[in-house]
Amino acid sequence: MALQTALRSGNETKPTDFILLGFFPEFKYISAMVSIILLIYMATFTGNTLLILLIWLYSHLHTPMYFLLSQLPLMDLTLTSSIIPKMAANFFGWRSISFLACGTQIFFSLTVAIAECILITLMCFDHYVAICNPLRYPAIINLRVCLQMIAMSWVGGALTSLGHTAFTLHFNICSPREIPHFFCEVMAVLRIVCEDISAYEKAVVITSILVLLLPLSLILSSYVLIFLAILRMNSPEGRNKALATCSSHLCVVGLYFGPGLCVYMRPGSAKTPKLNQGLFLFGTVLTPFLNPLAYSLRNKEVLSALKKLMGRCQSSR
Repeated sequence: MALQTALRSGNETKPTDFILLGFFPEFKYISAMVSIILLIYMATFTGNTLLILLIWLYSHLHTPMYFLLSQLPLMDLTLTSSIIPKMAANFFGWRSISFLACGTQIFFSLTVAIAECILITLMCFDHYVAICNPLRYPAIINLRVCLQMIAMSWVGGALTSLGHTAFTLHFNICSPREIPHFFCEVMAVLRIVCEDISAYEKAVVITSILVLLLPLSLILSSYVLIFLAILRMNSPEGRNKALATCSSHLCVVGLYFGPGLCVYMRPGSAKTPKLNQGLFLFGTVLTPFLNPLAYSLRNKEVLSALKKLMGRCQSSR
């Protein structure tokens, strides 16, 4: 009997699954919240897919700016699809998530977040060249350069994310392995680690500075030069078109960088997990939904392509 007990204890393995506690577990109207989130997700999926379709179908949108822009909805679809379905399942009681699935969520959410920051910064460079140096724009920004920018965004995001994902999940996790979040987010997982992680937390801050503050500083500096160039334009039509393009891009900058700065760069952020979850909910649910609106409602070229597509659909009936 003693031998059997010893063998059983030797064969036991530590649980590797995590439990996601969800967003506001005490909230009474869970069904209404889930319904709203799923409706927004469906609208997000439709809007971003439609934006990608318009850019690839219509030749007047085959420009470097729109080629770069087509990557944003692709990134948004990747982000929302890796988080929202599991979030909805959590609300209905399926809160367990495997070690592999948790690592996958961390990897894709970080990859997309970092890639978006890099891409938005590179898009600002595209706007700067187009407005401040239009005669040299075809020589500076071409298809090859666009492909390099896109590769830089995805590869930079993936490599940085891979390092943080591997490092976060190698720590010893305290039982009962309950993550106080609605998805596997790095800072939330670190809260249940049983080791001293002060050195790694400093690395997270350094990464946040490189990914958030440095690109944002470059964007704001570029826009100072861009707006000075716009003020010197003689053509009201050209000025209005440049302002419309820049305002759309600045809206996207605010949507992406705002929540990230509040979560990772705000003093005492770790002490306000509910606020952080609200900011992540905004970043993973509302931002991907608002992004295609920001680039379509204020953009005559995108609206023109949308009208052509709707006319083609009606004529084919």
